[in-house]
Amino acid sequence: MFVAEDSSPQIAGPNAWLVDEMYEQFQRDPASVSESWQEFFHGYNPSVAPRVVVTTAAAPTPAPAAAPAVAPATPAATTAPDAVAPGQPLRGAAAKIVVNMEASLGVPTATSFREVPAKLLEVNRKTINSYLGRSRSGKVSFTHIIGYAIIRAIVETAPAMNAAFVEGSDGKPYIIRHEHLGLGLAVDLEKSDGSRSLLVPCIKDADTLDFAGFFAAYEELIRKVRSNKLTPDDFAGVTVSLTNPGTIGTVQSVPRLMPGQGLIVGVGSLDFPAAYQGADPSTMASLGLSKVMTITSTYDHRIIQGAESGMFLKRVHELLMGRDDFYEGIFRSLGVPYESVSWARDTNPIGRDEAMLEKQMRVQTLVNMHRVRGHLIADLDPLAAEEPHLHAELDPATYGLTIWDLDREFLTGGIAGRSRMRLDEILDVLR
Repeated sequence: MFVAEDSSPQIAGPNAWLVDEMYEQFQRDPASVSESWQEFFHGYNPSVAPRVVVTTAAAPTPAPAAAPAVAPATPAATTAPDAVAPGQPLRGAAAKIVVNMEASLGVPTATSFREVPAKLLEVNRKTINSYLGRSRSGKVSFTHIIGYAIIRAIVETAPAMNAAFVEGSDGKPYIIRHEHLGLGLAVDLEKSDGSRSLLVPCIKDADTLDFAGFFAAYEELIRKVRSNKLTPDDFAGVTVSLTNPGTIGTVQSVPRLMPGQGLIVGVGSLDFPAAYQGADPSTMASLGLSKVMTITSTYDHRIIQGAESGMFLKRVHELLMGRDDFYEGIFRSLGVPYESVSWARDTNPIGRDEAMLEKQMRVQTLVNMHRVRGHLIADLDPLAAEEPHLHAELDPATYGLTIWDLDREFLTGGIAGRSRMRLDEILDVLR
């Protein structure tokens, strides 16, 4: 028994509409498409859908059973169909969406949900981008970090999620366990006529990349999408897909899983729960409330079980909460010369003025230590020969300050010409 696959890039599923458009353009003028597309269309037959085939030893053909004698059925009476309003034919990308969605109905899926507090993700991303903005170009998005956590979770805890179901030539079910992980990025694309389509290019061998390598590969694919320079090879090799409808405010989603993949992960919006969205920001800061996001795991239930999906989401949750030096590894990979912020439980008794006065004094001490010893965190190692170390006297945690205090206002003593600032603003000025 062996698995036979076409060695050429296979483009199916949500990317099939692009192939049709490029093929029409190729037929009109072969020189109008890039060399990679010309090579792809050499001998291309649009009527044949690419698929993975598992070949097996031929089984003996059973003798056909004798057909029972059945009286011819009386045809049912037919009625004239009701008149319907004239419709508009679906062509091109829209027609391919119909085909893809109908094909996805043949995949029996289940979905797991997990709500994750996003406070630590927000704080560490802000620190990263603050440094990148001062030192070099580039900006890390939430999806960059979440996507990397998904890869780490699959590799470290849930390799069963990186698999695919196939049907053999003998009609029997088989499972393909992929050696490497190809992460497909669902990218919404607005076309010139105002319609929208979806492209899913692939970050190949994502399991072999550190965060800097993953970030570079991600940005390169997005650049190709925006400049219309994707090649057929950019779509090949997707084993797991990531979609982020949260960027337009969707709280959670159950995306469709295409044949040939075992998992698609959906990321919801990053925001406070709806009940708190009209609350006073200072009140929420005093209560220590975090924004949250919902992550969904929609998987092929023929080859992946609910417990495996649950363990996968649990590991994503742990990593986004900073377990096993997750953020520390990202900082080191990008060369950020600071220590990452760690998760901590809030300590802010309600209605205790004495406790707040004590915290105010600690903030003043932290400010003073930055004034006299702030030079200790100056970035004097552009080659990153040594790991950065945050001296204890400059670490807010030394003074009992946590990530929850970053959104709270304190008296500044005139820093930057302001009498009151949030702690995160104070630290930005001091650093």
